Amino acid sequence: MTAALRIEKLTLGIQTEDGVTPILDNVDLEVARGSVQGLAGESGSGKSITALTVVGLEPPKSQVSGHVWLGDQDLLSITGSDLNAIRGQQIGMVFQDPSTSLHPQLSIGRQLTDHVRYHLKVSKSEAQDRAVKALDRVGVTGGRATLGRYPHEFSGGQRQRIAIAIALACDPTVLIADEPTTALDVTVQAGVLALIRELVEALGLAVLFITHDLGVMSAVADRVAIMRHGQVVEEGPRQQVFTQPAHAYTRQLLAALPGAKGGLETRADLARLAGGETP
Repeated sequence: MTAALRIEKLTLGIQTEDGVTPILDNVDLEVARGSVQGLAGESGSGKSITALTVVGLEPPKSQVSGHVWLGDQDLLSITGSDLNAIRGQQIGMVFQDPSTSLHPQLSIGRQLTDHVRYHLKVSKSEAQDRAVKALDRVGVTGGRATLGRYPHEFSGGQRQRIAIAIALACDPTVLIADEPTTALDVTVQAGVLALIRELVEALGLAVLFITHDLGVMSAVADRVAIMRHGQVVEEGPRQQVFTQPAHAYTRQLLAALPGAKGGLETRADLARLAGGETP
């Protein structure tokens, strides 16, 4: 499969009064079209800041080196309005809590159409048509009447689906999903994960899926990268990483899964997880 997004030797440090604090260390990662590349690790491992750096949203006073290739464009060499044009149009983003990513005082139609009109320069009517199609694609039905409703009128799972619709409304090639199911209960999680898989297969999306939860990762990712202290310590096909982990830290994470006891029973459990069953 062709890589839609390639991260090469991405290194980031933050300037402080005491010098430069290293955050990311030579991160290499590829996200292929029509697949989900998982990025897992504990809090503070560098997962989310990797995603933010890809789209130029790294913290202030950051010193960044390496390359982030979107096709033949190196995003680290692009700034200002050129980068703004890429965010949202060629790369969509979905964050952890839809309650904070959706504006509570704007209708979902306004949030969808403003996004589409800004990036695609289409008429209000065409933007509304695209908004209805985007909502229908993620399972939020109701036609144009739905556009006049506000985020608080939807459940948490529906709000996350709306956030996904906004991220995909301009037909990006890459979707970055940063802990998109953490704020949802288990049954709603399963529906959102199934939706992401459906969208990958239907649209040929390249998805970078970030989570600390290996159970969730097992249900959605094709390949898995494990991150620790700003480095990718292991990367490979999902089943290989889950059933034959090469790095001690990966084995520790797997041992911490609920019900893990070590030995053959755990291996069987992990094999079932790696087969893609939703936990």
